[in-house]
Amino acid sequence: MFVQVIRGRVADPEAVREAFERWVRELSPGADGWLGSTGGVTADGRLVVLARFASAEAAQANSRRPEQDRWWQDTAALVSEPTFHDSADVRGYLATGSDKAGFVQVITGQTTDPDKMMDSVVRLSASLHAFRPDLIGGTVALHHDGTFTEAVYFTSVEQARAGEQRQLPPELQGALDRAEELTSMLSYHDLTDPWLLSPPR
Repeated sequence: MFVQVIRGRVADPEAVREAFERWVRELSPGADGWLGSTGGVTADGRLVVLARFASAEAAQANSRRPEQDRWWQDTAALVSEPTFHDSADVRGYLATGSDKAGFVQVITGQTTDPDKMMDSVVRLSASLHAFRPDLIGGTVALHHDGTFTEAVYFTSVEQARAGEQRQLPPELQGALDRAEELTSMLSYHDLTDPWLLSPPR
């Protein structure tokens, strides 16, 4: 899998959401290899979108389409200082993700040891799920510069907030603390009204 992460700032979230939904309606039928996208805008106007493709070649072919360029030129007018981060190293845990998620938290950060970080995340999530049934799963895109983007899918924001208040057993809390030691420069993006976009059926 290949993931392209788009980030920026927006003043009109609904206009940007409509632009991405229009892309699904009008352009996605011609985007071979597009698997779906997760995105949204935080309460303070930060846009984040993870577009998933079957391969880097499929993503590049989509980018070369004239209609894609026209769509982005229109959409870019709604986004301040957009940035793009690509990843061909995409990994998941638990159920990975779900279009039925009611809340998605996107975490960005850095790691000096991606493999060790992912090993900790996978093992930790398996143990954590018994205490956090609100956790559906997650997708992690590892970027070539040592940064990563992780989308964590939850059943709802209310259940996720309640789960955060639960006290974990000492051994599980210790494992969580050790996993966090493998990361730095963390930033959290709460998508309380996530855009969960899939190819039309």
